[in-house]
Amino acid sequence: MSQHAVPTMPGITDPHDLLRAAAQRLGAQFSGHFAEETIERYLFESYTALKRTAAITAYLPTLAEAFARDRLTALAQSRGTIARDVPEVLLVCVQNAGRSQMAAALIERHAQGRVHVRSAGSRPAPELEPAVLQVMAEVGLDLSTHFPKPLTDDVVRAADVVNTMGCGDACPLYPGTTYLDWALEDPEHRSIEEVRAIRDQIDARARALVEELVERGA
Repeated sequence: MSQHAVPTMPGITDPHDLLRAAAQRLGAQFSGHFAEETIERYLFESYTALKRTAAITAYLPTLAEAFARDRLTALAQSRGTIARDVPEVLLVCVQNAGRSQMAAALIERHAQGRVHVRSAGSRPAPELEPAVLQVMAEVGLDLSTHFPKPLTDDVVRAADVVNTMGCGDACPLYPGTTYLDWALEDPEHRSIEEVRAIRDQIDARARALVEELVERGA
């Protein structure tokens, strides 16, 4: 991977070494699904995409590995080489720092493994909104390790349901995919009481969506 230039961050392990180790782990996980070059490309694309907006860069290799793993899984699902055992839902808002993150966490809570969820942003923010972290913690959901991710074609292709929240026509349209739009206020710059109200609106919709997907076996 020497052709990829990754700047060294003082005081920690060279990120190039961390990415090399991550590529080896991903290569072992996706052996038989993708060529080494594809895995490496996805990893470095993920690293570069996150680096553009991340507020803290010290953990970027780890976040990039997680992001690349999810994207490669989605790509394999869309190609049919990895089975989709439960409905796949993609939540998309502008910054992936508020609404879509809350929706993903609440759907996961209500689904209890019966639905798989991803989230992304058309223009991801550096980090989640502090008020969002607070109101989710109030209901027992810790989002402190979550991070905004850019919207990529692979996760859209893998989704059975794409649920947008104020991001307009940013999502590509594919036949066979259900598209929903939840009209919700953006929690950015809102009071804590307003963010709680948005959370509760999302919670009710998340519960209803899970019930619908489980009932119809989407």
